[in-house]
Amino acid sequence: MKFMKLGSKPDSFQTDGNNVRYVASELATDITINVGDVKFYLHKFPLLSKSARLQKLVAAANDEIDDEVYIPDIPGGPAAFEICAKFCYGMTVTLNAYNVVAARCAAEYLEMQESVEKGNIIYKIEVFLNSSIFCSWKDSIIVLQTTKSLQPWCEELKVVSRCIDSIASKASMDTSKVEWSYTYNRKKLPSENKTDPQWNGVRKQQIVPKDWWVEDLCELEIDFYKRVIMSIKTKGRVSGDIVGEALKAYALRRIPGFSRGVIQSCDVAKCRSLVESMIWLLPIEKGSISCSFLLKLLKAAMLLDSGEMGRRELVKRIGRELDEASVTDLLIPAPAGETMMYDVDVVLSIVEEFVMQEQNLEIEPPPTEEMQEITSIGFISDTSKLTVAKLVDGYLAEIARDPNLPLSKFIDLAEMVSGFSRPVHDGLYRAIDMFLKVCS
Repeated sequence: MKFMKLGSKPDSFQTDGNNVRYVASELATDITINVGDVKFYLHKFPLLSKSARLQKLVAAANDEIDDEVYIPDIPGGPAAFEICAKFCYGMTVTLNAYNVVAARCAAEYLEMQESVEKGNIIYKIEVFLNSSIFCSWKDSIIVLQTTKSLQPWCEELKVVSRCIDSIASKASMDTSKVEWSYTYNRKKLPSENKTDPQWNGVRKQQIVPKDWWVEDLCELEIDFYKRVIMSIKTKGRVSGDIVGEALKAYALRRIPGFSRGVIQSCDVAKCRSLVESMIWLLPIEKGSISCSFLLKLLKAAMLLDSGEMGRRELVKRIGRELDEASVTDLLIPAPAGETMMYDVDVVLSIVEEFVMQEQNLEIEPPPTEEMQEITSIGFISDTSKLTVAKLVDGYLAEIARDPNLPLSKFIDLAEMVSGFSRPVHDGLYRAIDMFLKVCS
């Protein structure tokens, strides 16, 4: 972790109880500054020489024949104010990724700019941020996390936007320029743990995987995570499949029960917001994210009653890649209050999307070579049709076990793929047989 030391004098701040701080000095203190519930007994001269705001507050206090001032709304509270106060006294303070943002916001509040005194704390903090913090992958993530409790100061000072750009730029860089020290949550490679059977005491240069940053970003709350991913996508140097891998890792980490297609012990509003954000962050490239993950996301969206637009978008995406799905993926529980076991309607919509790809192509053939390249995504191969036909047959066999399944839904789904040729129809016959047995 990067750090910077300011000042050279010994720290002479002392505590008297929980709510009193003072400077041990032969000179009597001549000002009391109240920060929240903490009283600071200090000296005017070192403070006023560097803080324009304290100059104004003390001037107002003198007019009222009072040497006590109040700054209850200073960002970062007593701890951040104390850093600034020690800087005024020339005492040693250490800034790092955990406290630098609070100190920066407090210094802005206290108006400790260069116009008040050259070499003031705002200038020094900015140098530290730009030359050290934003050059470090780990520190940039930590600093971004600390800004959450210091809004809107961090937005106005562009600390948040600078953190996001720093993180996105590093995630987008050529992996040949990435050092393993950038990451801090990844699992170590066998050679690093000295457990590689070919390890002979000589450390080999590691090949950095393209998704080296994925796990690290899972530490971020969804609001920051969303902005970082959007920035990464905007830069356009990270492929869609890596972005998809990042979203999958985040959902697995952040949504309880997601991997099993259920939602457990979750703040519903928070999880709903997370799922909706995941949907709109999905990369547009076909095949950039697995159909299985899309279906899990759809299950979560339905369980959490997410917005209709988001669910519709997922249905479209899944329909275009349905040949990659499994029967288990499609077994989506019916909404609460329904008599059926599974939500057959949503599967009908997904299969319809798959079938419509080719129908849409036949309506208006592409007039140019360029358009052919664009619309070729919608072409359905015979192999994909056969795969989906078998998938639907298998799905019908599963839902046929439900005694509350209407015959009309069974027929509608079977008819959707009736035009897809397949060498045998054994799967469909088994499904029909199962349905008739349950109904009899």
